[in-house]
Amino acid sequence: GALLADKAFDANWLLEELDARGASAVIPPKSNRKQQPNYDADAYKWRHMVENYFAKIKEFRGIATRYDKTDCSYTANWNLAAALIAAR
Repeated sequence: GALLADKAFDANWLLEELDARGASAVIPPKSNRKQQPNYDADAYKWRHMVENYFAKIKEFRGIATRYDKTDCSYTANWNLAAALIAAR
């Protein structure tokens, strides 16, 4: 497994704990680190895109608050919101 996080989680104790558990860390290093550890930049870009997508979905109040009563209409609104976001 892997932990995908932002620069706020770049701490030695966390990286050591993940290494001890056999997990990889996809955390970009802070700019003031003396030794810049390597990370998977492509996986981090993918995480950033997904996070931004959910931020755009939250603009649609009905989806963010689960306003719809049925699963079918909730799914339809997700699809409509995704189409509107893609059309922008």
